[in-house]
Amino acid sequence: MAAGEEESREYLQRHRLPELLHRLGALLLFHRPERPREFLIQVLEQVKAGRRAEGEYPFLMDEDNVDAMFSLLDVLGQGHIRAAQYREALKTLGLSTEDLELEDDANITLDEFKAGMKKKMLESWSVY
Repeated sequence: MAAGEEESREYLQRHRLPELLHRLGALLLFHRPERPREFLIQVLEQVKAGRRAEGEYPFLMDEDNVDAMFSLLDVLGQGHIRAAQYREALKTLGLSTEDLELEDDANITLDEFKAGMKKKMLESWSVY
């Protein structure tokens, strides 16, 4: 690999640009705004405001989406899912599972699922 290519890769990784671009692309596809450039500017302004604690970070999923995701995982309607299902849901959304301290037999309720999703989404934006 050429030195310039390696430097470029390191730059991208150091600034977490592939993850940022992936997240921005997902927001574009989810919302499908009529004016995508203005939408991206607004999203980046939200990220900036979130970093300064002057606003909220943009979320790909609203509360209804999170409820629906939980319902799909809780196929028997027991009111909880397994820790493994929770980890897979986080991974599916590109969210980190590294610092989760859950026993494999732990049950995750809807409220825990929502709180955990929100926390992980906030953490994912805060690195930019």
